[in-house]
Amino acid sequence: YCIREDLKMKKSRMMAVLDPIKLVIDNYPEGQTEMLPVVNNPENEALGSREVPFGKELYIEREDFMEEPPKKYFRMFPGNEVRLMSAYFVKCTGCVKDENGHVTEVLCEYDPNSRGGDPADGRKVKSTIHWVDAENCFDAEVRLYSNLFDDPDPDAAGKDFLACLNPHSLEIRQGCKVEASLASAQPASRFQFMRQGYFCADSKDSQPDHLVFNRAVSLKDSYKPGK
Repeated sequence: YCIREDLKMKKSRMMAVLDPIKLVIDNYPEGQTEMLPVVNNPENEALGSREVPFGKELYIEREDFMEEPPKKYFRMFPGNEVRLMSAYFVKCTGCVKDENGHVTEVLCEYDPNSRGGDPADGRKVKSTIHWVDAENCFDAEVRLYSNLFDDPDPDAAGKDFLACLNPHSLEIRQGCKVEASLASAQPASRFQFMRQGYFCADSKDSQPDHLVFNRAVSLKDSYKPGK
C-alpha cells in the first residue's frame, strides 16, 4: 500500500491499452484530429499537463465493452453512455463482428458539447475509460509481472517451493497500444498506466522502434465479474 501511494503522487499517468479493440465514433468528422489537454497527475499539479491527439478511431480495452453486460457493469454496452478520459461523452450504438461472431469494432456517437469530459447540460455518467488515438499511437510489448509464488508461504516446512511457483508470474503481451508521448520514453523511466499499474521502460530491450514496458506494481480493478 505504501509503495502504491508513493508512486501515485510522483508518476505521470499515461494512457496505454493492453488488450486493444477499435472504437469508431460514427458522428466524429472524418479526417479530423484535435489535441486535448490531459493533466499528468490530478493529485500532483507540479507534474503539469500534456496534449494528446484525438480522432474518429480510437483503441480501448477489450474488457471495456460487453454486448450483454451483467449487473453493475457501467462501461460500454449498446445504449450506455460513458466518459472518454479528458475527452468527450460517447454513447455506444453497437458493434461489428467477424464471421466467427467475435467483436472487431465497437461503435459509438459522441456529444460535441462535452469536450473535456464535462457536458454542457451537466449530466453524469457512471464510468470513465481510457483510450489512445488509433492514428497517433505506438505498438509496444508489455511484460506483466505477478507474484512468483501461488502459495503465500512457500518456505514452510514440508513444502516443495518449486511446486508453489506461479506459472502465470510473467505474461508477455504484444501489440499493445500506447499514447504517442510514450514513444520517447527513456530506458528505466517510470510511469503509471491508467487503470493498469506502475511500469518502467525496459532498461535493455526498449528501443524507439520496439517499445518494451515492464509492470512493477499492479492496480486493483473496481469491477469484479459475477458480483
